[in-house]
Amino acid sequence: MSSPRIGFIGLGNVGSSLAGNLLRHGVDLTVRDLNEAVVADFVARGAKRAASPREMAERVDIIITCLPSPAATATVMESPDGILAGLTPGKVWLEMSTTDEAEVKRLAPLVEARGATAMDCPVSGGCHRAATGNISIFAGGTREAFERVLPVLSMLGHQILHTGPFGSASVLKVMTNYLCTVHLVALTEALTTMKVVGMDMNTVYEAIRISSGNSFVHETESQVILNGSRDIGFTMDLVIKDVGLFDRIAAEHRVPLELSPLVLGIFKDGERRYGPRELSDNIIRRLEEPCGVRVLGTGFPATMVDDTPKQPGIEVVPRGRAPATA
Repeated sequence: MSSPRIGFIGLGNVGSSLAGNLLRHGVDLTVRDLNEAVVADFVARGAKRAASPREMAERVDIIITCLPSPAATATVMESPDGILAGLTPGKVWLEMSTTDEAEVKRLAPLVEARGATAMDCPVSGGCHRAATGNISIFAGGTREAFERVLPVLSMLGHQILHTGPFGSASVLKVMTNYLCTVHLVALTEALTTMKVVGMDMNTVYEAIRISSGNSFVHETESQVILNGSRDIGFTMDLVIKDVGLFDRIAAEHRVPLELSPLVLGIFKDGERRYGPRELSDNIIRRLEEPCGVRVLGTGFPATMVDDTPKQPGIEVVPRGRAPATA
C-alpha cells in the first residue's frame, strides 16, 4: 500500500501522540474526536477533519481507532454513520485501543463482510514513547495483513510484534497492563514504607533502579510519583477496565488467580475514594494518607519525556522462530 490515506479516530493522550507521528511523516491524515479543540489543532497542522466516522471510512485507505472502551469502539463502528457503513473492499481497520478480545472478534467479521481487513494493534510503552514513535506495537491478524500495514506501524512504533491471529494482540495487551499495574502497586508500598522509615527518597529511587527490583514501571512511574504530579497520562477507571479484562480472561479459563483480584480491588477502592478520572499513580494516596506522609523526592520530572530520537520500526521475531513469510 503506497502512500495510504489514513484516518484516525480517538485523539486522547495516546491517540494524539500516535496521530502526531503520522502527521510528522507527511501522511495524508484525516482525524476525528469528540474534543473539537484537539481536532482543530491537528487541522491547523495540516490534517483534515471528517464530519462522521462513515465519511472518514469513505475517504481513507486505512482507518485507525484508539478509544477508551469497547463500548466506544462499538458505537464508532456500528452507528448508522459509523465506520462499517463507509468501508469498501480493500480498506483496512486497525483497532489500536486496549480492548476486549471477544468484542474485537465480534466486529472483525462485520469488517470482513465488506471486503475490508481487520487487525488489532494495541500499543505499549507509555505516552512519552508514543509521542516519539518509539512505542511497542502488538499486531494481530493474518501474516499478509501484517506485512501490508507494517510500513504504517513502523511510523508509529519501534518494536513491532506479530502476535498471531486477530484478537491475540488484545489478549497480550491486557496481560502487559495487568503486569504494569502489579508493579505499580508494589512500588507504592515500597516507596511509602521507605518514606516512613526515614530513607532519602532520591537514594531509594536509585537503589531500586540499579537492583533486581528495577522495572520499566519504576523508571517511569516512580519518577512522576516522586515529583508529586503523579501524571503518567493514565487514570484509575482505565486501570480498572484493563485489569478487569485480564481478570475476566483468567476466570473464563478457570485460572485461580490471587494477585489480579487483589490489585483490581485496590483500584476499585481508589476509584471510590478519589473518583474514576483520578490519575492512576495517585493510588499511592491510599498509603500516604493513613501514614501521614507525602512520598516525594527532588529533581524528578512532572511528566515523562522520551529523549531518544525516533528509532526505525523493526519486527520483533520470537526466539527460536524464523521470520515468517506471507
